[in-house]
Amino acid sequence: MTQILVIDDDRHTRNLLQRTLNKQGYTVTVAVDGEEGLRLAKQLRPSLIICDWMMPEPNGLDVCRQIKAIPELSTTFFILLTALGSVENRVEGLDAGSDDFLSKPFDMYELQARVRAGLRLHELNQDLKKQKQLLESELAEAADYVSSILPEPLTSPYVNIDVRFIPSRKLGGDGFDYYWLDDRHLVIYLLDVAGHGLRAALPSLAVINLLRSRSLNNVSYYRPREVLQALNKIFQMTDRNDKYFTIWYGVYNVETRELIYATGGHPPAILFSSSSHSPAKEMRLRTAGVPVGMFADIDYDDSCCYVKANSNLYIFSDGIYEIEPQLYKGNCLENFIDLLRKYHYRSNYDLDKLLQMLPIDRKYDRLLRFDDDLSIVQIYFK
Repeated sequence: MTQILVIDDDRHTRNLLQRTLNKQGYTVTVAVDGEEGLRLAKQLRPSLIICDWMMPEPNGLDVCRQIKAIPELSTTFFILLTALGSVENRVEGLDAGSDDFLSKPFDMYELQARVRAGLRLHELNQDLKKQKQLLESELAEAADYVSSILPEPLTSPYVNIDVRFIPSRKLGGDGFDYYWLDDRHLVIYLLDVAGHGLRAALPSLAVINLLRSRSLNNVSYYRPREVLQALNKIFQMTDRNDKYFTIWYGVYNVETRELIYATGGHPPAILFSSSSHSPAKEMRLRTAGVPVGMFADIDYDDSCCYVKANSNLYIFSDGIYEIEPQLYKGNCLENFIDLLRKYHYRSNYDLDKLLQMLPIDRKYDRLLRFDDDLSIVQIYFK
């Protein structure tokens, strides 16, 4: 049966409400003050609470605020019983979280009608809560699948690769991969689909699966520009699909130590060409090219560089330098590269330390609630 809690320090009012609501078929529990009401509310989790405003501390407003602050009781319909009828009083009650008011002396028919309406809204809120939980559960399963698709850190005789991926929500549009094309050539890429959530995650997964299976026709996966041009033909924007993505794609030859790469609207990869114990040459690896899917018949260009031993390459999405633009105070990318430079020389290449250096407002936990997906791939060339 539907559980209703009545909180009132007046015995006559308590008894009247209890008898009236019992006759309507509800299970009614009464509390003589706010303190007992809070205890019973936590214990019973009623569908509806009728609470007198003017009681000794805690009064009805205090009870309402505390009830609505409890997640398990946030959808409980709360009616304030009051003789105060001014607009200011009602505004104060609404600000405290009250869902409805019942003026003293109350009419029995009005009481019954407001209770019925409140219980209908409570039931709707409960249904929405269940649907939300179901959706979150399904999104969590999808997020687990995405995580299972992304590669683990790699250790080989030629390179060590470490990664960090933090989606802005359960699902994100960032994707990355690295694998051997043969025993000499290692492909590395990172892409960032515009937007967030499921609509961004699906194209990202499609690209990863397409490249991993090498299903592009008449394309040399050793030539980054050919890969980008083929992807651009397949993932063109349409009236029904507004998604495009940026990408950095490179192929490293472990024998010649040459890295050939191409980019489509993506931030430059940063190459530090020596260890942290000696002066380093810094290079920004980027080629001309618009995001994939934005325009048809676009030509992409390759570029190539020689990678010295003990070099480090950092490939990242723009989410890593747009997390708190106001805290970077200037050009976000340039300030992040400066931060990356400091990290490279001061740490043992632990990406967790880099995340700790980001200009995040630490007054509250933002680590898992970025405005955009955050991805970074760190490659150490031996």
